[in-house]
Amino acid sequence: MRDGAVLEYDYSIAKLFLYATMAFGFIGMLIGVVLAFQLAFPDLNYIAGEYSIFGRLRPLHTNGVIYGFTLGGIWAGWYYIGQRVLKITYHQHPFLKLVGYLHFWIYIVVLILGVISLFAGLTQSKEYAELIWPLDILVVIIWVLWGVSMFGSMGVRREKTIYISLWYFIATFTGIAVLYIFNNLSIPTHLVSGVGSIWHSISMFAGSNDAMIQWWWGHNAVAFVFTSGVIATLYYFLPKESGQPLFSYKLTLFSFWSLMFVYIWAGGHHVIYSTVPDWVQTLGSVFSVVLILPSWGTAINMLLTMRGQWHQLKESPLIKFLVLASTFYMLATLEGPIQAIKSVNALAHFTDWIIGHVHDGTLGWVGFTIIAGCYHMVPRMYKREIYSRKIMDIQFWIMTIGIVLYFSSMWISGITQGMMWRDVDQYGNLTYQFIDTVRVLFPYYVIRGIGGLMYFIGFVLFIYNVVMTITAAKELEREPNYATPMAA
Repeated sequence: MRDGAVLEYDYSIAKLFLYATMAFGFIGMLIGVVLAFQLAFPDLNYIAGEYSIFGRLRPLHTNGVIYGFTLGGIWAGWYYIGQRVLKITYHQHPFLKLVGYLHFWIYIVVLILGVISLFAGLTQSKEYAELIWPLDILVVIIWVLWGVSMFGSMGVRREKTIYISLWYFIATFTGIAVLYIFNNLSIPTHLVSGVGSIWHSISMFAGSNDAMIQWWWGHNAVAFVFTSGVIATLYYFLPKESGQPLFSYKLTLFSFWSLMFVYIWAGGHHVIYSTVPDWVQTLGSVFSVVLILPSWGTAINMLLTMRGQWHQLKESPLIKFLVLASTFYMLATLEGPIQAIKSVNALAHFTDWIIGHVHDGTLGWVGFTIIAGCYHMVPRMYKREIYSRKIMDIQFWIMTIGIVLYFSSMWISGITQGMMWRDVDQYGNLTYQFIDTVRVLFPYYVIRGIGGLMYFIGFVLFIYNVVMTITAAKELEREPNYATPMAA
């Protein structure tokens, strides 16, 4: 290729991850809707015998959304963004292309085996780390392949500067690599003793130590997948879609380094008032509150990138997705630290308020960012305009209303739970039995189910719009520089 010639990017791997994002997003969210209504109508637990009970389905929902939808979207973003900001193309680097294909297909195999094993009831019984030990080994291979792809691409780059999105991709790779390996260090019992299932293993950590390692991992699965990986994509797609430069590169550096230093120690807030040492609980609580600074630094940087361009909110539903994603990030990263304060945690822990917090982050921040990123990539990868702006607008409002119904019902439900569980009479006896809270919360569980169903309907509209864009939308003569072209 001559110097100065236009690069022809290779989107083949990014397209594969796009398909995985839509497929596992659909599966994970559908199961999530079923789970939501099971809590309101317990008989739904038995629609398929043991395979439909809440405890069997929940790991499928969380793993499908985290590792299927979210990671799929992040990796689609990497294979799209990486070439463009590094000024390379996989057409010229067949080894990196091969690594990318291996990365995708082993990832798909693990997802399928994960679905089968979890449906079969095979699990390590650790939050966000349910996969059995043979699959853990494959997960490490997947992660190494991504590292080879990422650092290999940077090694052959034509662009000297490492754009901030790539800093966050590196953080995601490094953080998860360390955390996942340590939390999944286990001993396969059959191989050691010859007794029990070959799939069974026990953690190398015991008791409170295991709890600390688990939540060192558990919360940082959120930190380095839902947060740093998603920030990586947002830092590219919002400026690119809006045509605006980042508000402040210095603020990105402050937010990045402070987030990396502080977030990794915040997991202790999951074990407040437990048997772990008090200093671990206090450390988790304090660092969680400090997290407001880097989190809001990122969100404010994104919102101020739109300064003077707020009219784009009316003109582009894609900008609405990105701006509201940043807004939900601000909400979630204020609410989480508040819940980590010990006095608040005494009320909030084990209640639905925690569920509300998790889902205003995952549905609003994570979901909207990945959906917007896909909408930005698809016209450029397939050289077609978005099939329908109207469907995008309808999708945005259905999903937004669904999120509001979801988290507001869980706020009310959770605080009600916490107050009823703590209420005592004049003799110090508990005023309410547990079943009393279950009866009171029924309408809020129904509202949560409706909100989740609305979000799922919006996601189905998203899939339809993307498929129609790929197959039936008007072809583009050239790639748009900024705003994504959309049919009416």
